[in-house]
Amino acid sequence: MKPKLENIHKILIMQFKPYGDVLLTTSYLKALSERFPDAQIDFLVFESYHHILEKNPYIDNVIVLPKKKKLGYLTERIKLFYKINRRIYDLIIDQQNNTGSFEVLLFSGARYRLGWYNAKARMLYNIKARRGNTRYSASKKFDLLKPLGIEEQPYKLHYHIREESRQYIDDWLQQENLSGKPIICISPGSPVASKKWDLKNYARLADLILQNTDFPVVLLWGPREYQDVQTVAGNMQEQPVLAPPTDFNQAAAFLERCALLICNDGGLNHLSVATETPALAIFGRTTTKNWSPQGVFPGHYHIVNPDWKKDGDQTFGISPKDVFAKVRGILAELGVTSP
Repeated sequence: MKPKLENIHKILIMQFKPYGDVLLTTSYLKALSERFPDAQIDFLVFESYHHILEKNPYIDNVIVLPKKKKLGYLTERIKLFYKINRRIYDLIIDQQNNTGSFEVLLFSGARYRLGWYNAKARMLYNIKARRGNTRYSASKKFDLLKPLGIEEQPYKLHYHIREESRQYIDDWLQQENLSGKPIICISPGSPVASKKWDLKNYARLADLILQNTDFPVVLLWGPREYQDVQTVAGNMQEQPVLAPPTDFNQAAAFLERCALLICNDGGLNHLSVATETPALAIFGRTTTKNWSPQGVFPGHYHIVNPDWKKDGDQTFGISPKDVFAKVRGILAELGVTSP
């Protein structure tokens, strides 16, 4: 179906989770807002992930779906279906492409329902988009908007950092005598175990940086990642600095103060795009074509061993010396000098 664009006045985007995918969706919000300057644009997202969209200038309303179980889950779903139906959306953009989003579409009453032509429930869509060339996921999200007459264009990832988060980090940096210093941040954790580069390799990498440069190294950790940084610190010869406890917003504030982030493939790497922090991501099982911002955003890099056999070896076929050499090259390219 070819939509009558002049009839689109209320739009709902569905991307329930996770942090990285919700953040990546912000790539096209400006373009969508400019294409429909008078339209109301809402976003449906799970509870806890909605903070990614806080104070986004291109979103009018964030609809938060609470996380419930059993009877509570069913009750919340019924409330959601009723709420969406009463809002009378002209267009729903389904990025989630799962049973939950299909249910919303089914009961929405929306005039236009946009999704991928090869999705499992493609019969629910009356506007269907085709996937373009494989590339960084934030760029690829523009493919879904082509039926609306929107082509890929230069973009940024938008994430609001609260001033209290910046103050929290600045107070800690001053306490640790790190204010104004070019910090190298290492974040070894990941909610996906298969994406984690070997923790002993991270320990050796941190030692190489501390033993061969004057850059301070800080180990950054999020919820449920403290044991990872403890393992890294426990396997080091040198004494690292452990960052204070941080939530996602405070982590973003910390990245703003760093000269370089070294991490696994994941949400933090995409967050570094939003904060414009140079970053090096270590890739194993996931493909760099989809998930690396290298070549799209200056100062963002990845390292991968294409000959690694993916046999359960968490070194990914990449040694600490390989990464350290890459780090030195990046710092030289960026013109970052030690304190």
